[in-house]
Amino acid sequence: MSTRTPGLFEVPGSFTVGCNWWASHAGTAMWSDWRPEVVESDFAALAAQGVETVRCFPLWSDFQPIVQLRTFAVNPREIRHGETPLGRSDGVDPVMLERLAWTCACARRHGLRLLIGLVTGWMSGRFFAPPAIAHLDPITDPESLRWQVRLVKAMVAHLRGQPAVAAWDLGNECNCMGRAPTTHAAALWTATIADAIRAVDPTLPVVSGMHSLMPEPQHSGNWTIQDQAEHCDVLTTHPYPFWCRHTRQDRVDDPRTLHHATAETRMYADLGGRPACAEEIGTMGPMVGDDAAMLGFTRVNAFSLWANDCRGLLWWCAYDQGHLEAAPYDWTAVERELGFFRADRSPRPLLGAFADIAALRRQLPGGILPPARPQAVCILSRGQDQWAVAWSAWLLAKQAGFDLRFHWHEEPLPAAARYLLPSLADAQAVSGRTWRELCARVEAGADLLVTVGEGILSPFAEVVGAAVASRRDRRGEQVAVLADGTRLPLTAGPELTFAPAAGSEVLARSADGAAVAVRARHGRGRIDTWGVPLEAQLTATRGGCDAGAPPWRRVYELFCDPLAAGRALARSDAPWLALTEHELGDGARLAVAVNHDHGAAQARLRLAPGWRVAGMLRGAAPVGGVLAVPGQDAAVLRLEQR
Repeated sequence: MSTRTPGLFEVPGSFTVGCNWWASHAGTAMWSDWRPEVVESDFAALAAQGVETVRCFPLWSDFQPIVQLRTFAVNPREIRHGETPLGRSDGVDPVMLERLAWTCACARRHGLRLLIGLVTGWMSGRFFAPPAIAHLDPITDPESLRWQVRLVKAMVAHLRGQPAVAAWDLGNECNCMGRAPTTHAAALWTATIADAIRAVDPTLPVVSGMHSLMPEPQHSGNWTIQDQAEHCDVLTTHPYPFWCRHTRQDRVDDPRTLHHATAETRMYADLGGRPACAEEIGTMGPMVGDDAAMLGFTRVNAFSLWANDCRGLLWWCAYDQGHLEAAPYDWTAVERELGFFRADRSPRPLLGAFADIAALRRQLPGGILPPARPQAVCILSRGQDQWAVAWSAWLLAKQAGFDLRFHWHEEPLPAAARYLLPSLADAQAVSGRTWRELCARVEAGADLLVTVGEGILSPFAEVVGAAVASRRDRRGEQVAVLADGTRLPLTAGPELTFAPAAGSEVLARSADGAAVAVRARHGRGRIDTWGVPLEAQLTATRGGCDAGAPPWRRVYELFCDPLAAGRALARSDAPWLALTEHELGDGARLAVAVNHDHGAAQARLRLAPGWRVAGMLRGAAPVGGVLAVPGQDAAVLRLEQR
C-alpha cells in the first residue's frame, strides 16, 4: 500500500453515518432514465436528515454498454455500442461519465461524501453486465477482467480530484457476481481491480464492498477476510439479520441480534488488520420489523458500532423502491420498502438515530472517540464455524463486562494478559506451535479460557491440570452446576468429563458429580477448561438469550473481572448494558454504556479505587451508584481519577 493521508473509514475513532443510494425515481435504471432534478432533490433531502456519506453505483451495463458483433460461424468481429463504433477503446460511455461527474458535483453542493461502487454488476439479486460479455464469468474470465479494468480506470480517471469522492469501492458484493473456483481466483480478481484503481488514483482508500466472508475459504465461497485485507484498505460487512447465518432466531431488535453488526465488523477488522465498517445494514422492511423496531435497531447499532471503532453505518437504502416494475424489484418483494424515505418521500423515524449519534460526536475533539482497549484476545481456530463462535464469544464477553479482540490461530500470537480459545472443534484446531506458545504465555502470567467440543489439544492434562476421564458422543442434555448452584444446560459437543489433578479447582460438575470444568495454575498464570463448546452451543440455541434463559455469561464472569483487568468502571447486573472505555488525553476516560435491551437498564456501578464519575455527555447521572439507561439507548460518562 502506498503512503498517503488516511481517508474515509481510516482514521481510528472516526465514524460516519449514511446510506446506499439509487435515485428515487428509477432505482437501477437511474443512469439511463436520467433526471438530474431528482438527484438534486434526493441529495438535499438526505443532507437535511444528517446523512454524511452516500454509496452510489454506476451500473456496469450502462457505463460500458458494449455489444459483440459477429460474423460467419458466430465468430466475433467487432465490439461496438450498438451499431455505433466505439468512440474510445475502453468502451465506456462518455455521456454516463458526465452524469456521474455531475452527481459528484451535486453531492459536494449538499455537503455529502461519495463512496463509488466501481464494478456494479450485481445488485439486489440481478446480474448487470455489458451484453458483449454477459455470458462470461466476471471473476475468472480474462476477457471480462480486461474490460473491467478498462471500466475502472476510465471512471477513476474521470472522477479523480472530485472533492466529493471520498473512497473507491471495488463494487457491490462482487463475490456474488460469479464463481471463484479457488481462493487464488478470488484474490486475483480483487488484486486486479484494486491495482487498477491505484494505478490511476493512489490517494484515496480502496474499499472491499464484499459481504459474508470468513477466514476459511470453504465457508464463504473461497472469498476470505484475509485475502480482501491483503488488497483493500477498508473491509466491509453487510450485517443484515435477515440474510446472515444464525441471526434470525430472535427478533430483529432483540438484544442478541443487536450485537450482530458490531461483532461481525470487529471480526473482520481484527482478523484482517484493516479498518472495517457496516457498509450496508437494515432490517429488510415492514414484514421483518415495524418503524419502532427499525428505530431501535438503528439507534443501538449506531451507538455500538461507534463505541467499538467500527467506522461507519450506511443504511440500505435511501428511498423505497416499491413503485419500480423492472427486475430486481419485480422479482424480490424484500427489496421494495427499505428506504430512509417512503414512497411519498416522508422520512421514517429511524433517521432520528443519526441525530443522536451526531450530537455525541460534536462533543468530542474532531469528532473522534479514542478506540477502546480490549482486555482479552479471542483465538478463532480451524474446523469450527468461526462466525457462530465469534458472535457468542463477543456476546458473552460484553455481558461479563470486558472487551475482546479476535485473532486467527495461524497468525503470530499478540501479547495479552488474557486469551480465549473457544469451542475447539477439530483435531487440527490449532497447531502444536501455536498451542506451545499459548502455554508459554500462560506460564509467564497470562490467563486462558478453553472451551472444548470435538477438538483435541496435545499436551493437555499436564497443562490444564486435569485428564479427560471420559469422552463419548452426547446422549441427550446434561447440566453443569456451578458452586453457587447455577445450572447451565450442556447440549453440544461430546460428553466430556475431567479427572482433576491435585491442586486443581472444580468450577462445575454434572448432575452426577463428575467434573465438567476445572481451573488450574500453570506457571504464573491459570487456565479455565470447560468440557463444552459453549459459544457454538449458545449460537445454535433458540431462546438462549431470552429472559429467563440460563446465564451463560457466568463462565466468562468467572474467567475475567473487568476491574481486575484494568477497567475503571464495571456493573454488577444489567447484562445487556454493554460497556466500553476510552482513554482521553488528560488521563480521564469516557465510558459508553449501550443498552441493547427493550426495557430500561438499572445497573449498579462498580468503580475501581481512585476513580469517580465526573460528568455525563449523554444520559442522566448515576443516582446512589445506579446508572439508568432507557431501552435501546446509550449513556456516556466521563470518568476521572480522584
